[in-house]
Amino acid sequence: MKGENCVFCKIVNREIKSEIIENYDNFIVIKDLNPVSEGHCLIISKKHYENVFHMPDILGTELIEIVKEQGLRLIKEKKAEGIKLVQNNGGAAGQVVMHYHLHVIPEKESVKREKFV
Repeated sequence: MKGENCVFCKIVNREIKSEIIENYDNFIVIKDLNPVSEGHCLIISKKHYENVFHMPDILGTELIEIVKEQGLRLIKEKKAEGIKLVQNNGGAAGQVVMHYHLHVIPEKESVKREKFV
């Protein structure tokens, strides 16, 4: 839900406290409250877009640059040997918060978790 009831809008507007890792022109990066692994973070659009289908294509370049920067940061900090990107679109796909966000999940060879094909 957009605006007053959207938890990510409240985080972007600093109405809810969150640990912000980085602030970009159109996105913020925060630590995930329930991390799958150490360093798990979320890239959240500053404007309210329900999912990737509603987000303007022009934001794709900035988003990919952020993914690369945050992934390399996690590798440099030794929290990851690789990264998993998870982005659900719609309730049927598992999206819970209906505001665009992308999970950046650090992965290591030594940790055995379910791998996606």
